[in-house]
Amino acid sequence: MKLINQIKQSQRQIRTSSSLSNLIKNATTLTKLTTSQLLSSSNQTDHLLNQTQVDPFKLLSPELKKLNLNLSSLLGSNQIKLDQVAKYYLSPSTDSKHLRPLIVLLVSKATANLSPTYPHHLHSFQLDINQSISPHSILTDHNPSASSSNPLNDPSSSSILPSQHRLAEISEMIHVASLLHDDVIDKASSRRSIPSAPHEFGNKLSILAGDFLLARASIGLARLGSLEVVELISSIISNLVEGELMQLNSNGKSNHQIWNEYLEKSYLKTASLMAKTARCATVLGGCGIHQGWEEGEKIKDGVYQFGKHLGIAFQIIDDVLDYTSSASVLGKPSGGSDLKLGIATAPILYASEQFPELNELINRKFNLEGDVERAQELVHRSNGISRSIELAQKYSNEAREFLKQSGIPENEARIGLEKLSWMVIDRVK
Repeated sequence: MKLINQIKQSQRQIRTSSSLSNLIKNATTLTKLTTSQLLSSSNQTDHLLNQTQVDPFKLLSPELKKLNLNLSSLLGSNQIKLDQVAKYYLSPSTDSKHLRPLIVLLVSKATANLSPTYPHHLHSFQLDINQSISPHSILTDHNPSASSSNPLNDPSSSSILPSQHRLAEISEMIHVASLLHDDVIDKASSRRSIPSAPHEFGNKLSILAGDFLLARASIGLARLGSLEVVELISSIISNLVEGELMQLNSNGKSNHQIWNEYLEKSYLKTASLMAKTARCATVLGGCGIHQGWEEGEKIKDGVYQFGKHLGIAFQIIDDVLDYTSSASVLGKPSGGSDLKLGIATAPILYASEQFPELNELINRKFNLEGDVERAQELVHRSNGISRSIELAQKYSNEAREFLKQSGIPENEARIGLEKLSWMVIDRVK
Protein backbone atom coordinates (compact mmCIF):
# COMPACT_ATOMS: atom_id res chain seq x y z
CA MET A 1 0.00 0.00 0.00
CA LYS A 2 2.84 2.38 0.83
CA LEU A 3 4.42 1.70 -2.56
CA ILE A 4 1.13 2.36 -4.38
CA ASN A 5 0.72 5.66 -2.55
CA GLN A 6 4.27 6.63 -3.58
CA ILE A 7 3.45 5.87 -7.20
CA LYS A 8 0.24 7.91 -7.07
CA GLN A 9 2.14 10.81 -5.52
CA SER A 10 4.75 10.71 -8.31
CA GLN A 11 1.98 10.63 -10.93
CA ARG A 12 0.41 13.75 -9.41
CA GLN A 13 3.80 15.49 -9.44
CA ILE A 14 4.22 14.65 -13.12
CA ARG A 15 0.83 16.15 -14.01
CA THR A 16 1.65 19.38 -12.20
CA SER A 17 5.30 19.71 -13.31
CA SER A 18 5.97 23.10 -14.83
CA SER A 19 9.27 22.32 -16.55
CA LEU A 20 10.63 19.46 -18.62
CA SER A 21 13.55 18.93 -16.23
CA ASN A 22 11.20 18.50 -13.26
CA LEU A 23 8.98 16.34 -15.41
CA ILE A 24 11.82 13.98 -16.27
CA LYS A 25 12.98 13.88 -12.63
CA ASN A 26 9.51 12.93 -11.38
CA ALA A 27 8.99 10.45 -14.22
CA THR A 28 12.29 8.74 -13.43
CA THR A 29 11.17 8.35 -9.81
CA LEU A 30 7.91 6.85 -11.03
CA THR A 31 9.80 4.45 -13.30
CA LYS A 32 11.82 3.14 -10.35
CA LEU A 33 8.67 2.75 -8.25
CA THR A 34 6.81 1.04 -11.08
CA THR A 35 9.65 -1.43 -11.51
CA SER A 36 9.42 -2.22 -7.80
CA GLN A 37 5.66 -2.67 -8.13
CA LEU A 38 6.09 -5.06 -11.05
CA LEU A 39 8.62 -7.10 -9.13
CA SER A 40 6.29 -7.35 -6.13
CA SER A 41 3.78 -9.31 -8.19
CA SER A 42 3.47 -13.10 -8.29
CA ASN A 43 7.06 -13.33 -9.51
CA GLN A 44 8.52 -11.59 -6.45
CA THR A 45 9.59 -14.82 -4.75
CA ASP A 46 11.27 -16.03 -7.94
CA HIS A 47 13.02 -12.66 -8.26
CA LEU A 48 14.27 -12.68 -4.67
CA LEU A 49 15.55 -16.23 -5.07
CA ASN A 50 17.46 -15.21 -8.17
CA GLN A 51 18.94 -12.23 -6.36
CA THR A 52 20.70 -14.64 -3.99
CA GLN A 53 21.92 -16.96 -6.73
CA VAL A 54 25.09 -17.00 -8.79
CA ASP A 55 26.35 -13.84 -10.49
CA PRO A 56 26.81 -14.87 -14.14
CA PHE A 57 29.58 -12.32 -14.72
CA LYS A 58 31.58 -13.58 -11.73
CA LEU A 59 30.93 -17.21 -12.65
CA LEU A 60 32.74 -16.76 -15.96
CA SER A 61 35.06 -13.94 -14.98
CA PRO A 62 38.27 -15.80 -16.07
CA GLU A 63 36.78 -16.49 -19.51
CA LEU A 64 35.60 -12.90 -19.95
CA LYS A 65 39.02 -11.55 -18.95
CA LYS A 66 40.63 -13.65 -21.69
CA LEU A 67 38.07 -12.52 -24.24
CA ASN A 68 39.59 -9.15 -25.10
CA LEU A 69 43.11 -10.60 -25.23
CA ASN A 70 41.99 -13.27 -27.68
CA LEU A 71 40.01 -10.74 -29.71
CA SER A 72 43.03 -8.49 -30.02
CA SER A 73 45.06 -11.41 -31.37
CA LEU A 74 42.38 -12.08 -33.99
CA LEU A 75 42.11 -8.52 -35.26
CA GLY A 76 45.65 -7.46 -36.06
CA SER A 77 46.37 -5.75 -39.38
CA ASN A 78 49.47 -4.41 -41.11
CA GLN A 79 47.42 -1.31 -41.83
CA ILE A 80 48.08 0.65 -38.61
CA LYS A 81 44.96 2.83 -38.75
CA LEU A 82 42.73 -0.14 -39.53
CA ASP A 83 44.29 -2.07 -36.64
CA GLN A 84 43.60 0.88 -34.32
CA VAL A 85 39.97 1.44 -35.32
CA ALA A 86 39.06 -2.27 -35.39
CA LYS A 87 40.25 -2.63 -31.78
CA TYR A 88 38.94 0.76 -30.59
CA TYR A 89 35.69 -0.41 -28.96
CA LEU A 90 37.50 -3.45 -27.52
CA SER A 91 39.95 -1.37 -25.49
CA PRO A 92 40.05 -2.22 -21.74
CA SER A 93 39.14 1.43 -21.08
CA THR A 94 35.72 1.01 -22.70
CA ASP A 95 32.64 0.23 -20.67
CA SER A 96 31.76 -3.06 -22.36
CA LYS A 97 29.33 -5.51 -20.76
CA HIS A 98 30.30 -8.45 -23.04
CA LEU A 99 26.69 -9.63 -22.72
CA ARG A 100 26.59 -11.54 -26.01
CA PRO A 101 29.73 -13.64 -25.45
CA LEU A 102 28.58 -14.21 -21.87
CA ILE A 103 25.35 -15.77 -23.14
CA VAL A 104 27.35 -18.07 -25.44
CA LEU A 105 29.68 -19.14 -22.63
CA LEU A 106 26.85 -19.70 -20.13
CA VAL A 107 24.86 -21.81 -22.60
CA SER A 108 28.02 -23.78 -23.42
CA LYS A 109 28.71 -24.46 -19.75
CA ALA A 110 25.06 -25.25 -18.96
CA THR A 111 24.83 -27.86 -21.74
CA ALA A 112 28.32 -29.36 -21.36
CA ASN A 113 28.46 -33.16 -21.54
CA LEU A 114 24.70 -33.55 -22.11
CA SER A 115 25.03 -34.96 -25.63
CA PRO A 116 26.20 -38.57 -26.04
CA THR A 117 28.46 -37.22 -28.79
CA TYR A 118 30.03 -34.57 -26.53
CA PRO A 119 33.30 -36.56 -26.00
CA HIS A 120 33.72 -36.68 -29.78
CA HIS A 121 33.33 -32.90 -30.01
CA LEU A 122 35.71 -32.46 -27.08
CA HIS A 123 38.48 -34.44 -28.78
CA SER A 124 37.85 -33.22 -32.33
CA PHE A 125 38.69 -29.66 -31.30
CA GLN A 126 41.98 -30.41 -29.63
CA LEU A 127 43.51 -29.39 -32.95
CA ASP A 128 44.52 -25.76 -33.39
CA ILE A 129 41.39 -23.97 -34.61
CA ASN A 130 43.60 -21.02 -35.49
CA GLN A 131 45.15 -23.18 -38.21
CA SER A 132 44.29 -21.89 -41.68
CA ILE A 133 42.47 -24.14 -44.13
CA SER A 134 44.13 -22.61 -47.19
CA PRO A 135 47.85 -21.84 -47.57
CA HIS A 136 48.93 -18.49 -46.10
CA SER A 137 50.40 -17.52 -49.45
CA ILE A 138 46.93 -17.75 -50.95
CA LEU A 139 45.08 -16.03 -48.10
CA THR A 140 47.35 -12.94 -48.10
CA ASP A 141 46.00 -12.16 -44.64
CA HIS A 142 48.95 -11.49 -42.36
CA ASN A 143 47.97 -10.82 -38.76
CA PRO A 144 50.84 -9.29 -36.74
CA SER A 145 48.81 -9.65 -33.53
CA ALA A 146 48.28 -13.40 -33.88
CA SER A 147 49.47 -15.39 -30.90
CA SER A 148 52.11 -18.04 -31.52
CA SER A 149 50.28 -20.25 -29.03
CA ASN A 150 46.65 -21.24 -28.99
CA PRO A 151 45.09 -20.24 -25.65
CA LEU A 152 41.80 -21.84 -26.68
CA ASN A 153 43.33 -25.29 -26.35
CA ASP A 154 43.88 -24.60 -22.66
CA PRO A 155 40.66 -22.81 -21.67
CA SER A 156 39.92 -21.71 -18.12
CA SER A 157 36.86 -23.92 -18.06
CA SER A 158 37.27 -27.45 -19.39
CA SER A 159 33.47 -27.65 -19.68
CA ILE A 160 33.53 -25.03 -22.45
CA LEU A 161 34.95 -26.28 -25.75
CA PRO A 162 37.61 -24.32 -27.66
CA SER A 163 35.11 -23.95 -30.50
CA GLN A 164 32.58 -22.42 -28.10
CA HIS A 165 35.18 -19.97 -26.79
CA ARG A 166 35.84 -18.94 -30.39
CA LEU A 167 32.09 -18.61 -31.00
CA ALA A 168 31.86 -16.20 -28.05
CA GLU A 169 34.61 -14.10 -29.62
CA ILE A 170 32.90 -14.17 -33.00
CA SER A 171 29.67 -12.94 -31.40
CA GLU A 172 31.49 -9.94 -29.95
CA MET A 173 33.24 -9.18 -33.25
CA ILE A 174 29.91 -9.10 -35.07
CA HIS A 175 28.38 -6.94 -32.35
CA VAL A 176 31.25 -4.43 -32.42
CA ALA A 177 31.11 -4.31 -36.23
CA SER A 178 27.43 -3.40 -35.98
CA LEU A 179 28.26 -0.65 -33.45
CA LEU A 180 30.82 0.87 -35.82
CA HIS A 181 28.31 0.90 -38.66
CA ASP A 182 25.43 2.13 -36.47
CA ASP A 183 27.48 5.02 -35.13
CA VAL A 184 28.10 6.22 -38.68
CA ILE A 185 24.40 6.00 -39.56
CA ASP A 186 23.27 7.62 -36.29
CA LYS A 187 26.04 10.24 -36.27
CA ALA A 188 26.74 9.21 -32.66
CA SER A 189 29.18 11.32 -30.68
CA SER A 190 30.00 8.73 -28.00
CA ARG A 191 29.95 4.99 -27.35
CA ARG A 192 30.99 2.90 -24.33
CA SER A 193 31.87 6.10 -22.40
CA ILE A 194 34.43 7.24 -25.00
CA PRO A 195 34.16 9.37 -28.17
CA SER A 196 32.60 7.32 -30.96
CA ALA A 197 34.80 5.84 -33.68
CA PRO A 198 33.35 8.12 -36.39
CA HIS A 199 34.02 11.11 -34.13
CA GLU A 200 37.64 10.02 -33.61
CA PHE A 201 38.56 8.50 -36.98
CA GLY A 202 35.86 9.54 -39.45
CA ASN A 203 33.09 7.66 -41.23
CA LYS A 204 35.21 5.97 -43.90
CA LEU A 205 37.62 4.29 -41.49
CA SER A 206 34.75 3.30 -39.17
CA ILE A 207 32.87 1.59 -41.99
CA LEU A 208 36.00 -0.18 -43.22
CA ALA A 209 36.88 -1.31 -39.69
CA GLY A 210 33.37 -2.74 -39.28
CA ASP A 211 33.75 -4.64 -42.55
CA PHE A 212 37.17 -5.88 -41.41
CA LEU A 213 35.68 -7.20 -38.15
CA LEU A 214 33.00 -9.09 -40.08
CA ALA A 215 35.65 -10.56 -42.38
CA ARG A 216 37.83 -11.74 -39.49
CA ALA A 217 34.73 -13.16 -37.77
CA SER A 218 33.97 -15.09 -40.97
CA ILE A 219 37.47 -16.58 -41.03
CA GLY A 220 37.10 -17.77 -37.44
CA LEU A 221 33.66 -19.10 -38.27
CA ALA A 222 34.89 -21.15 -41.24
CA ARG A 223 37.54 -22.82 -39.06
CA LEU A 224 34.89 -24.09 -36.64
CA GLY A 225 33.96 -26.65 -39.29
CA SER A 226 30.17 -26.57 -38.80
CA LEU A 227 27.95 -25.74 -41.77
CA GLU A 228 24.95 -25.33 -39.47
CA VAL A 229 26.80 -22.72 -37.42
CA VAL A 230 27.99 -20.94 -40.58
CA GLU A 231 24.39 -20.74 -41.80
CA LEU A 232 23.11 -19.36 -38.49
CA ILE A 233 25.86 -16.77 -38.08
CA SER A 234 25.53 -15.60 -41.69
CA SER A 235 21.81 -15.05 -41.15
CA ILE A 236 22.60 -12.88 -38.10
CA ILE A 237 24.59 -10.48 -40.28
CA SER A 238 21.71 -10.34 -42.77
CA ASN A 239 19.30 -9.65 -39.91
CA LEU A 240 21.40 -6.74 -38.67
CA VAL A 241 21.25 -5.06 -42.08
CA GLU A 242 17.53 -5.75 -42.53
CA GLY A 243 16.75 -4.41 -39.06
CA GLU A 244 18.66 -1.20 -39.71
CA LEU A 245 16.80 -0.61 -42.99
CA MET A 246 13.48 -1.33 -41.29
CA GLN A 247 14.33 1.27 -38.64
CA LEU A 248 15.21 3.88 -41.28
CA ASN A 249 11.98 3.33 -43.26
CA SER A 250 9.38 3.10 -40.47
CA ASN A 251 7.08 6.04 -41.22
CA GLY A 252 3.63 6.73 -42.63
CA LYS A 253 2.14 3.58 -41.09
CA SER A 254 -0.59 2.76 -38.60
CA ASN A 255 0.19 2.39 -34.91
CA HIS A 256 -0.43 -1.36 -35.18
CA GLN A 257 2.01 -1.68 -38.09
CA ILE A 258 4.62 0.41 -36.29
CA TRP A 259 4.29 -1.79 -33.17
CA ASN A 260 4.77 -4.97 -35.21
CA GLU A 261 7.77 -3.47 -36.98
CA TYR A 262 9.23 -2.26 -33.69
CA LEU A 263 9.19 -5.77 -32.22
CA GLU A 264 10.49 -7.33 -35.44
CA LYS A 265 13.23 -4.72 -35.68
CA SER A 266 14.16 -5.40 -32.04
CA TYR A 267 14.58 -9.05 -32.94
CA LEU A 268 16.59 -8.40 -36.10
CA LYS A 269 18.93 -5.77 -34.65
CA THR A 270 19.38 -7.12 -31.12
CA ALA A 271 17.79 -10.45 -30.27
CA SER A 272 18.83 -12.40 -33.37
CA LEU A 273 22.51 -12.29 -32.38
CA MET A 274 21.76 -13.46 -28.83
CA ALA A 275 19.32 -16.18 -29.90
CA LYS A 276 21.26 -17.67 -32.80
CA THR A 277 24.69 -17.67 -31.13
CA ALA A 278 23.10 -19.41 -28.12
CA ARG A 279 21.76 -22.02 -30.52
CA CYS A 280 25.18 -22.30 -32.19
CA ALA A 281 26.76 -23.01 -28.81
CA THR A 282 24.55 -26.09 -28.38
CA VAL A 283 25.29 -27.24 -31.93
CA LEU A 284 29.03 -27.14 -31.24
CA GLY A 285 28.38 -29.09 -28.03
CA GLY A 286 26.67 -31.92 -29.92
CA CYS A 287 22.99 -31.06 -29.49
CA GLY A 288 20.64 -31.84 -32.36
CA ILE A 289 19.82 -34.39 -35.01
CA HIS A 290 22.69 -33.30 -37.28
CA GLN A 291 25.09 -33.95 -34.39
CA GLY A 292 23.71 -37.45 -33.79
CA TRP A 293 21.46 -36.62 -30.82
CA GLU A 294 17.86 -36.04 -31.87
CA GLU A 295 16.69 -35.29 -28.32
CA GLY A 296 19.06 -32.33 -28.33
CA GLU A 297 16.74 -30.47 -30.73
CA LYS A 298 14.60 -29.48 -27.73
CA ILE A 299 17.63 -27.90 -26.05
CA LYS A 300 18.59 -26.07 -29.27
CA ASP A 301 15.08 -24.68 -29.62
CA GLY A 302 14.88 -23.78 -25.92
CA VAL A 303 18.08 -21.74 -25.81
CA TYR A 304 17.16 -20.03 -29.09
CA GLN A 305 13.82 -18.92 -27.64
CA PHE A 306 15.55 -17.87 -24.43
CA GLY A 307 17.98 -15.67 -26.36
CA LYS A 308 15.21 -14.25 -28.55
CA HIS A 309 13.01 -13.18 -25.63
CA LEU A 310 15.97 -11.99 -23.56
CA GLY A 311 17.17 -9.87 -26.48
CA ILE A 312 13.79 -8.21 -27.02
CA ALA A 313 13.53 -7.48 -23.28
CA PHE A 314 17.04 -6.00 -23.39
CA GLN A 315 16.15 -3.74 -26.32
CA ILE A 316 12.93 -2.48 -24.71
CA ILE A 317 14.82 -1.53 -21.54
CA ASP A 318 17.49 0.11 -23.71
CA ASP A 319 14.74 2.24 -25.25
CA VAL A 320 13.35 3.11 -21.80
CA LEU A 321 16.80 4.22 -20.62
CA ASP A 322 16.96 6.70 -23.50
CA TYR A 323 14.22 8.58 -21.61
CA THR A 324 15.23 7.95 -18.02
CA SER A 325 19.04 7.83 -17.88
CA SER A 326 21.81 10.29 -18.67
CA ALA A 327 24.51 10.12 -21.33
CA SER A 328 27.19 10.01 -18.61
CA VAL A 329 25.61 6.88 -17.12
CA LEU A 330 24.79 5.15 -20.41
CA GLY A 331 28.12 5.98 -22.03
CA LYS A 332 26.30 7.02 -25.23
CA PRO A 333 23.84 9.75 -26.27
CA SER A 334 20.50 9.74 -24.43
CA GLY A 335 17.81 12.24 -23.46
CA GLY A 336 15.67 11.58 -26.51
CA SER A 337 18.45 10.51 -28.89
CA ASP A 338 16.06 8.06 -30.60
CA LEU A 339 13.53 10.85 -31.15
CA LYS A 340 16.22 13.04 -32.71
CA LEU A 341 16.89 10.22 -35.18
CA GLY A 342 13.17 9.94 -35.94
CA ILE A 343 12.85 6.56 -34.24
CA ALA A 344 9.66 5.59 -32.39
CA THR A 345 10.24 3.05 -29.60
CA ALA A 346 8.02 1.36 -27.00
CA PRO A 347 7.65 4.32 -24.57
CA ILE A 348 6.35 6.72 -27.22
CA LEU A 349 4.19 4.07 -28.91
CA TYR A 350 2.44 3.44 -25.60
CA ALA A 351 2.25 7.18 -24.93
CA SER A 352 0.54 7.72 -28.30
CA GLU A 353 -2.40 5.65 -27.06
CA GLN A 354 -2.99 8.28 -24.37
CA PHE A 355 -1.97 11.28 -26.48
CA PRO A 356 -3.05 10.68 -30.12
CA GLU A 357 -1.33 13.90 -31.22
CA LEU A 358 1.91 11.92 -30.98
CA ASN A 359 0.90 9.86 -34.02
CA GLU A 360 1.41 12.86 -36.29
CA LEU A 361 4.85 13.49 -34.75
CA ILE A 362 5.77 9.82 -35.17
CA ASN A 363 4.76 9.81 -38.84
CA ARG A 364 6.84 12.90 -39.62
CA LYS A 365 9.74 11.49 -37.57
CA PHE A 366 9.81 14.44 -35.15
CA ASN A 367 11.42 16.60 -37.83
CA LEU A 368 9.77 19.94 -37.00
CA GLU A 369 11.12 22.36 -34.44
CA GLY A 370 9.79 21.52 -30.99
CA ASP A 371 8.67 17.98 -31.93
CA VAL A 372 11.33 16.22 -29.87
CA GLU A 373 10.66 18.34 -26.77
CA ARG A 374 6.88 17.88 -27.08
CA ALA A 375 7.26 14.13 -27.56
CA GLN A 376 9.50 13.86 -24.49
CA GLU A 377 7.02 15.83 -22.42
CA LEU A 378 4.07 13.63 -23.41
CA VAL A 379 6.01 10.40 -22.86
CA HIS A 380 6.84 11.49 -19.31
CA ARG A 381 3.23 12.55 -18.68
CA SER A 382 1.96 9.20 -19.92
CA ASN A 383 2.30 5.65 -18.63
CA GLY A 384 4.48 4.77 -21.62
CA ILE A 385 7.62 4.15 -19.59
CA SER A 386 5.96 1.96 -16.97
CA ARG A 387 4.10 -0.05 -19.63
CA SER A 388 7.34 -0.55 -21.55
CA ILE A 389 9.02 -1.91 -18.42
CA GLU A 390 6.06 -4.23 -17.96
CA LEU A 391 6.40 -5.45 -21.56
CA ALA A 392 10.12 -6.08 -21.07
CA GLN A 393 9.31 -7.99 -17.88
CA LYS A 394 6.89 -10.16 -19.86
CA TYR A 395 9.58 -11.08 -22.37
CA SER A 396 12.06 -11.72 -19.55
CA ASN A 397 9.60 -14.06 -17.83
CA GLU A 398 9.01 -15.92 -21.09
CA ALA A 399 12.77 -16.26 -21.62
CA ARG A 400 13.12 -18.01 -18.24
CA GLU A 401 10.16 -20.25 -18.99
CA PHE A 402 11.65 -21.40 -22.31
CA LEU A 403 14.92 -22.14 -20.50
CA LYS A 404 13.16 -24.20 -17.83
CA GLN A 405 11.32 -26.22 -20.49
CA SER A 406 14.44 -26.79 -22.61
CA GLY A 407 15.55 -29.93 -20.79
CA ILE A 408 18.77 -28.37 -19.49
CA PRO A 409 19.27 -29.61 -15.91
CA GLU A 410 19.40 -27.00 -13.17
CA ASN A 411 23.08 -26.23 -12.76
CA GLU A 412 25.14 -23.19 -11.91
CA ALA A 413 25.34 -21.94 -15.49
CA ARG A 414 21.61 -22.35 -16.14
CA ILE A 415 20.88 -20.42 -12.95
CA GLY A 416 23.31 -17.80 -14.25
CA LEU A 417 21.24 -17.50 -17.44
CA GLU A 418 18.07 -17.10 -15.39
CA LYS A 419 19.75 -14.43 -13.29
CA LEU A 420 20.82 -12.66 -16.47
CA SER A 421 17.17 -12.36 -17.50
CA TRP A 422 16.55 -10.35 -14.32
CA MET A 423 19.68 -8.28 -14.72
CA VAL A 424 18.65 -6.96 -18.15
CA ILE A 425 15.48 -5.57 -16.55
CA ASP A 426 17.17 -4.07 -13.49
CA ARG A 427 20.07 -2.45 -15.36
CA VAL A 428 20.62 1.30 -15.42
CA LYS A 429 22.97 1.36 -18.44
